Amino acid sequence: MSPITIAALKELAGETPVAAAVHAQLQSRTTRKTKAGKPYLELVFADSTGNFHLKIWSDSPLYQNAEALADAAVVRLEGKWTQNSYGIESRDLAFHPPDVQALDAFYDGDPATRAKQDRDFADIQQFCDSITEPRLHALCQRFFAQMGERFRRTAAAKRNHHARRGGLVEHVAQMMRAADVLCQVYPELNRDLLLAGVLLHDCGKLWENAYPEHGFAQILSIHGEMLGHIPLGIELVNKLWRDLLESPEAAAWGDLKPSAEETRLHLLHLVGSHHGEHQFGSPVLPRTPEAFALHYIDNLDAKLEMIRDAYTQSQEIAPGIFERVFPLPTNLVRPLANFVPASSPPAAKAGNPE
Repeated sequence: MSPITIAALKELAGETPVAAAVHAQLQSRTTRKTKAGKPYLELVFADSTGNFHLKIWSDSPLYQNAEALADAAVVRLEGKWTQNSYGIESRDLAFHPPDVQALDAFYDGDPATRAKQDRDFADIQQFCDSITEPRLHALCQRFFAQMGERFRRTAAAKRNHHARRGGLVEHVAQMMRAADVLCQVYPELNRDLLLAGVLLHDCGKLWENAYPEHGFAQILSIHGEMLGHIPLGIELVNKLWRDLLESPEAAAWGDLKPSAEETRLHLLHLVGSHHGEHQFGSPVLPRTPEAFALHYIDNLDAKLEMIRDAYTQSQEIAPGIFERVFPLPTNLVRPLANFVPASSPPAAKAGNPE
């Protein structure tokens, strides 16, 4: 059977077992114990479209094979797949090493996902090119020059939304589209500041949710674990800003208003407050219109991505009602279809009155 992507598997798998093959890379392997004390393995597999968790019980004939898998190994997983509120499961699971041709195709990634991320990155660059404030414009260009490739291979999250290589680009592009439209509705918003804040709000995830140059398994970073992406993002923006002000082009900015220090402080506030609440990791709460706007744009795009995924993965447990998918708080209901106006009756032909 021809392999499918992890995203396609999540759409395909349901209560009834479906035979399918997936090429995936081992992202992590953890040994856990049941309440009875029996060991089991929790494996996380990933490809260019996403990841999924898979449990291998100690009495499974695959347990020793799963233990022996090399870190970041790419395997062909064949089985009869189901999916419930706990995630993906498989019966008759088998591991096979892919051939060289299949391995090359795997590392190339899903063509549709790659093409979408290329379009998204081009849109991000176009939005940043439209920033008229010279310091913020130059800061964004410096970020692309120094961190662009790392940015393009970073995920927006580990699990809940855009949790795939390049997912941060998808997330930022959609947020920029929303921010651009919102600034037209609320002209009091500082568009230049908000767009720069969208680009840089999650830049600390370049360490927290990083990927290697080759492959789809997220890297665990000691900086990401010990500091988190908000402090890392503040540090990176400060570093880029200091270097920018020491560059030759900064000589022409001495008389610009607002001052460089005030502009830097407002940008850092966007990075520090974008989670919106202390309990969600923000060291400060939003205190400016742009900070509130950024927080809600970020939250909206993350939630809609989770809802979109939930509809494709969850089971319909009653007519129009879908089983809850973590971390969403409730069951989902089938959305209302768009109104389709009735077609106009054909006009009567001349000379043939009805």
